[in-house]
Formats: sequence, C-alpha cells, structure tokens
Amino acid sequence: MIYLEPEQLHSLRNEARSRRISLAELIRRLVGDHLGKDKSLSKVSEETYLKIVGLGASGKKDVSADHDRYLGKALRDEHPG
Repeated sequence: MIYLEPEQLHSLRNEARSRRISLAELIRRLVGDHLGKDKSLSKVSEETYLKIVGLGASGKKDVSADHDRYLGKALRDEHPG
C-alpha cells in the first residue's frame, strides 16, 4: 500500500488512462524504470528501425515518402510513453 498526494494520484490516473493501462501497471512500470530492473523487454534502438527502410514489400505506395511516419508509429508502438 502506498499513500500519494491527491494531485499525484489524479495525475497518475490520467496518465494511466491516456496509455490505456491500469493504474497498478503504470506504477509497476514507473518503479521498474526507476530501479532499472525492467529487463523483460529489451529496448530496440532507432538505428535498428532505420535498417528496415527499403526491406520487403508492404504494398503501400507512399513508404519512400512517408517512412518517417511509419517508423515513428513503430517506435511509439514499441516504446509507449
């Protein structure tokens, strides 16, 4: 059990809602990040995503012009918040 200031709790609830996760999950992630023990998911570097540009065939005709948008979405999906 933890005790938070009302403003802190309100901010955390808003953050959890915006990430579409539970308050408990948000707190676990924040504590894990703070302690540096969240090794279950390895972070992928931006360079890794850049290596995929030009590989494969997506069927989309705008990839060469909009690759930044596609990579940005992939990064946000991989590293929310």
